Amino acid sequence: MERDERPPSGGGGGGGSAGFLEPPAALPPPPRNGFCQDELAELDPGTISVPDDRAEQRTCLICGDRATGLHYGIISCEGCKGFFKRSICNKRVYRCSRDKNCVMSRKQRNRCQYCRLLKCLQMGMNRKAIREDGMPGGRNKSIGPVQISEEEIERIMSGQEFEEEANHWSNHGDSDHSSPGNRASESNQPSPGSTLSSRSVELNGFMAFREQYMGMSVPPHYQYIPHLFSYSAHSPLLPPQARSLDPQSYSLIHQLVSAEDLEPLGTPMLIEDGYAVTQAELFALLCRLADELLFRQIAWIKKLPFFCELSIKDYTCLLSSTWQELILLSSLTVYSKQIFGELADVTAKYSPSDEELHRFSDEGMEVIERLIYLYHKFHQLKVSNEEYACMKAINFLNQDIRGLASASQLEQLNKRYWYICQDFTEYKYTHQPNRFPDLMMCLPEIRYIAGKMVNVPLEQLPLLFKVVLHSCKTSVGKE
Repeated sequence: MERDERPPSGGGGGGGSAGFLEPPAALPPPPRNGFCQDELAELDPGTISVPDDRAEQRTCLICGDRATGLHYGIISCEGCKGFFKRSICNKRVYRCSRDKNCVMSRKQRNRCQYCRLLKCLQMGMNRKAIREDGMPGGRNKSIGPVQISEEEIERIMSGQEFEEEANHWSNHGDSDHSSPGNRASESNQPSPGSTLSSRSVELNGFMAFREQYMGMSVPPHYQYIPHLFSYSAHSPLLPPQARSLDPQSYSLIHQLVSAEDLEPLGTPMLIEDGYAVTQAELFALLCRLADELLFRQIAWIKKLPFFCELSIKDYTCLLSSTWQELILLSSLTVYSKQIFGELADVTAKYSPSDEELHRFSDEGMEVIERLIYLYHKFHQLKVSNEEYACMKAINFLNQDIRGLASASQLEQLNKRYWYICQDFTEYKYTHQPNRFPDLMMCLPEIRYIAGKMVNVPLEQLPLLFKVVLHSCKTSVGKE
């Protein structure tokens, strides 16, 4: 299904002259490489779009909203499609506070997640049509609706089936996790980029979400970073002995940091007191920020110490696949003071309409929760410039991206900076033996969030940023 690229409508401003930009007569188009660029977004081939004339006559079998196609075997809307996929992939267990017979409608579908998932299963949504890695694309496009017994539905709703799956993989999964080169087989991949435990219970509010993350000693293995097998639950980290930093590591880290533009962002984010920011103005500002951040990533690539070791074609492929992740990582670390300071002040002067609040998507809510968690994680770690530079290089050098001509060389470069980052953190933070794996565990989460943001409608981005920045700034201010 194609996403609606029409710009959000902006209301009138609260003043005639603003300190950071003039209210545009018409919202400018997103930058060539701005947030949620559709040329880089992957559509979900596992779902079938319904033509416009038929879609008008179809309603979602779950909530009665306008259906957008055949999703996981039944006619449904985008909201119920995404909800079902997240629930199954993240192995979520819900609770109903009533009699497990809540009304499902477009307006009430978010009130009880238990009854919503229950109806998805009862109407025939097929969980086997969801890819195990959580990425776009169904496992089998020909899979249709299924009829399962009440007993099987109860096993799914109670989480019993998820526990049995987890026990199966713990008894039959790979046991050789001793070297950084080891990688999980495709058949033994975990649920999608999610750090939620298989027995987690869905509760309202961010604190419950955060506790699910913080309560896990070692999150599931991630396909994106093969070296994490060095830190399995069966091989706890021992406090490293005091030692000096390897001279080669110091030199390469210095080169990485030198390639970074750590100067404050130049995009104006100051605003006059009393000025009411419109949705269109905030969206335009976000586009300008994305443009500047992307330009800095392009300049960064040209200064990398290994720039001459790869082809321009490979660099283009890497950047087109990771630019959102690089921007997100930099916004949460080296530019966080401006993003969660000046930009937060701008978003505070934007008041969304009731319609904007009502139409906010489930995908947007998930992105908000994960961004808030990740912000607090980075705030807690206080990532140094050296660590940020290494994390960025490791994330960029992703040998799993399709179309690369030098995948094996990329893997060697990835390992090089993996070990360099490990060497630095163990030298600099001797009394934090878990710091290095904690840093690396943030990278798959960044990749997952960046992928999810592609599915958030453009007109919802101003509200998303307002909620995230306000929540993060308020919580940090209370510390």
